[in-house]
Amino acid sequence: MGGSELDPKHGRFMGPWGNFGSQTQKGIITYALSANRQKPLAGTARAAIFNTYRRCKAQFLYVVPPFAAAYLLMNWAVEKNEFYNSKEGRAQAPEESDEATQGGPVRG
Repeated sequence: MGGSELDPKHGRFMGPWGNFGSQTQKGIITYALSANRQKPLAGTARAAIFNTYRRCKAQFLYVVPPFAAAYLLMNWAVEKNEFYNSKEGRAQAPEESDEATQGGPVRG
């Protein structure tokens, strides 16, 4: 049965699928709550604080050690670079700086 075809047994349209033109059922009670009476954000601020803490605590050991190692490595490299480009650093290794500026072999 589809569309507006007639029912061969009764000779009339019985309605679309799920609504066959029968009487409404009795004894079914439906409750509803108005949208402006609900509290859709009840408890979200408290839950957000504790969930954020719990999730950060769970990821702490995955995030902090690599960042700390990268920070220490970068700090060491910057200090070493500043030393090599200072007057004392150039005086300490004159042959290395001459080879590097004149295109000689680079060790490393």
